[in-house]
Amino acid sequence: MTHAETSSAKPPMSEKQTSQLLDEAIASFETETLPLGALIDVLAERAFGMVLLVLALPCAIPFLYGVPQVMSLPMVFVAVQLAAGRHTLWLPESLRARELKKQSLEDMMNKARPWLQRFERISRLRLQFMTRRPMEQVIGFLFILFSLTIMIPLPLTNTVPGAAIVIASLGFIERDGILVFLGTALGTAWVIFLMSVAGGAAALISDAINSVGL
Repeated sequence: MTHAETSSAKPPMSEKQTSQLLDEAIASFETETLPLGALIDVLAERAFGMVLLVLALPCAIPFLYGVPQVMSLPMVFVAVQLAAGRHTLWLPESLRARELKKQSLEDMMNKARPWLQRFERISRLRLQFMTRRPMEQVIGFLFILFSLTIMIPLPLTNTVPGAAIVIASLGFIERDGILVFLGTALGTAWVIFLMSVAGGAAALISDAINSVGL
């Protein structure tokens, strides 16, 4: 992902609201299903942030089943490439061939649009160093951790890290370092929480085993 130098105006990609760009990208497909790779090709013209945003959106919506499971692994691939500083996006053909229902994507946008528009209204050109190298590579590494926690097969474990990536990705698109910071802070707090829960559970299991003399 590359970013233009600081200026008083946003780049051409931001002349339209991000939610409007996503609506147009989904509407551009006339079939009932579409390959994930084809959708990513359309979004990749906008930047890595746009691709991460559309992959994370279904993960941020509670009780939206099916789509998050399709999106989580590609999110890891995109985050790895962001952390590595790649300028072009690559996904293996097995992931690109995954089919998405257009209706599911439209339902996702109907649920997410009000929240996206709230963030769009408050976004500004702020702390832009957060949206450029080397910070974008550091944040790419954090996105890897957030994406991996989405894969945990427990109810609602995808919502918080999904929301974190959505907020930070929107910050990348709008070059708003405050949103990037808020998203990464939320995701980092979630990872720390999961590690604390896992540590506590491991301690309880160990105590239980010791108490029965195993």
